[in-house]
Parts: sequence; structure tokens; C-alpha cells
Amino acid sequence: MRTTEEAEGFDGEASNTSMISGASSPYQPTTEPVLSRNVLGAIRCDTEYLKSYFGILKMVEVVLSLIGFICIETIMMCSPCGGVYFFEFVSCSAVVVTGVLLLIFSLNLHTKVPHVNWSLTDLVNTAASTFFFFLASLVLACINHNTGAEIAAVIFGFLVTGVYGINTFLAVRRWRRGNGCQGAPQTSEYMRARTASRGEMEARPELA
Repeated sequence: MRTTEEAEGFDGEASNTSMISGASSPYQPTTEPVLSRNVLGAIRCDTEYLKSYFGILKMVEVVLSLIGFICIETIMMCSPCGGVYFFEFVSCSAVVVTGVLLLIFSLNLHTKVPHVNWSLTDLVNTAASTFFFFLASLVLACINHNTGAEIAAVIFGFLVTGVYGINTFLAVRRWRRGNGCQGAPQTSEYMRARTASRGEMEARPELA
């Protein structure tokens, strides 16, 4: 009987020791999987953005810029080539930058970097693309050899300029609306603090 009681006591002490060591151990087996699931779960396709005006405009801009770039790349010979090279650079840059922004917004990656003003970033990109696409299309329209590829590039260049212009207009409105919403809470907090301070002064006239 004593041997059985001692064995049960040893088993209880061993189980308590294992529970204490497991609780105090910094290496928990479930820590890494939970973190990995949270990181992977945060990256998802935002279909609402793709269906919005900004998402649709972004996709149209990428497609038209890519078509214009393909048209200009089919030109084998040119003299002078300044307009062709300029249009090629603008269209290629627009495809890359706008495509990256589309990927960032559609996957909600911009929420991982909240200190960046993404509305202003999008506004700068669309405004710059509007200006440079218009300039590149105008130069190519004035300096070309009337080939089919050059005419098609000019047409798609002016089309994407119009789309970028609409996007710029909407981006300006969103940026102004965002600044107004940020300034309103600060103003209300300031007025609330002034009202509270004035009430305290009236309640305690010895502070005046």
C-alpha cells in the first residue's frame, strides 16, 4: 500500500513539475503558427476597391498604357527618334508605377504602412502621368512618320491621358475631403478644451 501511495505521489509531483516548466517556458509551440496565420490572413484581395471608381480607372490606365507601350515597341526604324523614346519611357513608367499602386490598394498592403499619405501619393502619380502622357502624345503626334504603330500609340496616349485626368480630378476631391476630416476632430478637441478651461475658471474665480 505504501509503495502505491509513493508512486502516486511521485506521479503527481512529476505532472505538477511538467505543468510549471511548460507554463514558464518562453518557447510555446503555438506561437509561430498563430503569427503566420495572422500575417497571411491580413493579405487579401479587396474586390470592393476593384469595383470602385478608383479601381476601375487604375485597371483601365494600366491596360491603355500597356497597349500604347506595345504599339511604340513595334516601331523598328525612326528618324528622329526623340518622340518615340519619350513616349516609350512615359508609357513604361506609367505601367510600372500605376500597376504597383493597383496591387498595393487591391491587396490592402497600404494599411501596413499607415504613416504614408497614400491619397497624396496617388494624386501625385495621376497628375504627373496626366501631364507627361499628354506631352509625350503631343510630341509624337507632331514628330512621326505616319506609320500605323505611331498613329495607334498617339491615339492610345490621348485616351489614357483623359483617363488619368478623370482620376486626378477624383483624387483631388478625395484628398481635400480627407484633409477636411482630419482637421475637424482637431478643431473640435481644441474648442472642447477651451470650453472646459473656461468653465473651470468660472467655477473657481480665485484662479483668475
